[in-house]
Amino acid sequence: AQAIEGIAYFTVSELLQNVSKHSGARTASVDVWRSGDRLLIQVGDDGRGGASMDGGTGMAGLAERLDAVDGVFVLESPVGGPTTVTAELPWRDRGAEKSAQRVKG
Repeated sequence: AQAIEGIAYFTVSELLQNVSKHSGARTASVDVWRSGDRLLIQVGDDGRGGASMDGGTGMAGLAERLDAVDGVFVLESPVGGPTTVTAELPWRDRGAEKSAQRVKG
C-alpha cells in the first residue's frame, strides 16, 4: 500500500494545481490536522467555483485514490464559489507500522 504521507502530499499538490489552473482564485488555503485515527486535509479557494467530480480536473481520480486506502473525498464547489475540498485518510503511526511488520516477519 502506498504510504499515507505520499497520498496526502499528492492530493494537496493536485488540488493546488486545480486552483491555479481552473479557479481564477486570488487566495487559497491548506489546512491539515489529525482527528483521532484520521488525517484531515482541507484545501479551499475564493475562486469561481463550479468544480465537479466529472469536470476533467482529476477530482474523480483523487477520490478513487483516497477510496483505495479507506479515505474520504468531499468536494463542495457551488457556482460562484468558494470551493472547499476535504480529504480524510487513515492515520498510520510509523512506530506501530514498524512493530507490526516485525511481528509478521
